[in-house]
Amino acid sequence: MVGRGTVMTSDRPLKVVLVDDHSLCRNGLTDLLQHRGGMQVAAATGDPTLVVGLLLEHQPDIVVLDLRMPTTDGLTLLRHIRSEGVQTPAVILTMSDSQDDLAAALRAGVKGYLLKDMEPEDVIAAIGRAARGELSVAPALTLKLAQMLQSGGSEPERRDLLSSLTEREREILQHLARGESNKTIARALDISHDTVKLHVRHILTKLNLNSRVEAAVFAVEQRAAVPGNASLVESARRTPR
Repeated sequence: MVGRGTVMTSDRPLKVVLVDDHSLCRNGLTDLLQHRGGMQVAAATGDPTLVVGLLLEHQPDIVVLDLRMPTTDGLTLLRHIRSEGVQTPAVILTMSDSQDDLAAALRAGVKGYLLKDMEPEDVIAAIGRAARGELSVAPALTLKLAQMLQSGGSEPERRDLLSSLTEREREILQHLARGESNKTIARALDISHDTVKLHVRHILTKLNLNSRVEAAVFAVEQRAAVPGNASLVESARRTPR
């Protein structure tokens, strides 16, 4: 029986392989994804040498990699996986909030860069989005991502794009900039989850963007025109690094 929180791929639960050298983290994440996320953890290992074989055997929808391991790192392992012809989408789950690590991971083609201190529900949702091909980055790293990326077009062009949004779409964009999920936004605005999804789709179309992360970056860069973002930026600046 499939639970309400189950993350599905087509007509079955999402299949995941976990790679982390700490057994406590592996066991905790396995329990979280299976019992609260409704996913199927096909395999979990702390031995990087086994990973390619496990991916070929289980054909998972996504592989979750630790960044720092005693004998290798997640990105080196990912490059090895790709060199063996395995194209399983990958997510990094780490304690490192380093901008350099984030940049290296994105260059390596990961579908997600998540932090181990994220809320459990956010980790579940982010892994699900990554498995569907969306880029998922920990909300705490949105500002660092904004510093790395350059928005296309001139400032007047970006302002014109922003002015094309309705008042409700601007409001939702503000929530996206905080890294909030559709469920959280729906609850905050007292509208349905499906309505939020529709608004997000319209926002991405109007701003010529491909993902929620890009929308959040756009909102942060345009914080002067989107009420509430300035306080978000100042809060991040005050957060100890």
